Amino acid sequence: MAEKKYDVLIVGGGISGAAAGIAAARMGADCLLVEQYGFLGGMLTAGGVGPMMTFHAGSLQVVRGICEEVVARMKQKGQSPGHIPDSTGYTYSVTPFDAEGMKETLEEMYLEAGGRLLYHTAAAGVTCRGNRLQEITVANKAGLSRLRADIWIDATGDGDLCQWAGVPMEKGRPEDGKNMPLTMNIKMGNVDTQKVREYMRGHLDQFTHLNAQNVDLIDRAVRLSVSGFHREFRQALAENRVFSVRRDLLFFETNTPGEVIVNTASVCGCDPTDPWALSQAETLGRQRAAALARFIKAEIPGFQQARVLQTGPAIGVRSSRRLCGKYCLTAEDILTGKRFWDAVAYGGYPVDVPPPSGDKDRVHAGRMQKIRRLTGGEVYGVPYRCLLNDTIENLIAAGRCISASFEAQGAIRVTPIAGAIGQAAGVAAGMAAAEKKLPAELSASELRKNLISQGAFLLPEEEEHEENV
Repeated sequence: MAEKKYDVLIVGGGISGAAAGIAAARMGADCLLVEQYGFLGGMLTAGGVGPMMTFHAGSLQVVRGICEEVVARMKQKGQSPGHIPDSTGYTYSVTPFDAEGMKETLEEMYLEAGGRLLYHTAAAGVTCRGNRLQEITVANKAGLSRLRADIWIDATGDGDLCQWAGVPMEKGRPEDGKNMPLTMNIKMGNVDTQKVREYMRGHLDQFTHLNAQNVDLIDRAVRLSVSGFHREFRQALAENRVFSVRRDLLFFETNTPGEVIVNTASVCGCDPTDPWALSQAETLGRQRAAALARFIKAEIPGFQQARVLQTGPAIGVRSSRRLCGKYCLTAEDILTGKRFWDAVAYGGYPVDVPPPSGDKDRVHAGRMQKIRRLTGGEVYGVPYRCLLNDTIENLIAAGRCISASFEAQGAIRVTPIAGAIGQAAGVAAGMAAAEKKLPAELSASELRKNLISQGAFLLPEEEEHEENV
């Protein structure tokens, strides 16, 4: 493969990388996106993750821009109902979608913007000179080759480029380095959701966040979200027929009526950056998913005629490496709704950290005592500084690997917020390439203006203003 130098090169085509590529290309950058699979979407399309949750903080939509455009296009094509009430009662909204529609739409938008794609290609190493990333080595069916760029975006999820380039990183919780559990999702079809709704209405005490005050959510949601079946599920847990860090069964209806994604089969103790451990987690995850599916078909109302359509395809990873950046977003920042002069993305999803060692994890219990659940309408920002580091000047992080504490990552890891962060990374990279500047030399106010011009949601700056990062 011939060497070529790009303005912007993104590694990783999940929601953050895809949004970054679309944003950078729309800024006029000569942009290449390198992706290990043959499609975009990451965990949304390769990990069976769904729905997207949440675009909202209470009734206020705080994720817009490219992610909202993706949803609008899928809705127009009948591939998503759009934002609907979350009938679990946990968040304000969920956004179901067709995985195939997500692949189509992300690719369509990126190519329309003028970006280039290199599929079936994995980054395999980096070359740095001084404090700049010069080139990466990639591996594919053609062998090993090199790619060069002025500005780089690490959208690998695990912060691979940052790690290989010598940028300081953290992984897992501070006490023992343990990561959040992984989950092997199950897609099941032919579910009688009417029977599920009937059972929910008659057994509110068996559903985690439902009560007499919000029971109308069950009927207002055009696609069902369920967190409950406490009695049946906890009995199965006690008898070791299923394994999960959860104490309830969690599933979400997709865009297709009667088709659900079950997000419950857990694998603990895995370092997702260790390929041997990740391989073991995949096999164990499938075994646990199969056992869970047998339990669901046998005991959960509405599932007697259901069938498993797929697992995964890949196990879902919540957390791994995190950048040690120019600013580290904390749980306190999120819980207090701290405002930042360089905020480039916003969220309303709560701090959601499943116990790394299961339901008897005392370290987790102690840490989470300090974390309250966000009430509807609370908004928090993500500073641009969380995407930048002090080691490699032309490298921007995007998605869940940005600079955040273990608990804060539990909030910003979800796909709408990761996508908003990706859009910010892409706009910044496009600006840096056009202005012949380093990402940290950009005007934060100009970056925010360009994000607004791309439809992003931003609140007025409140902290003391600094022109450059």
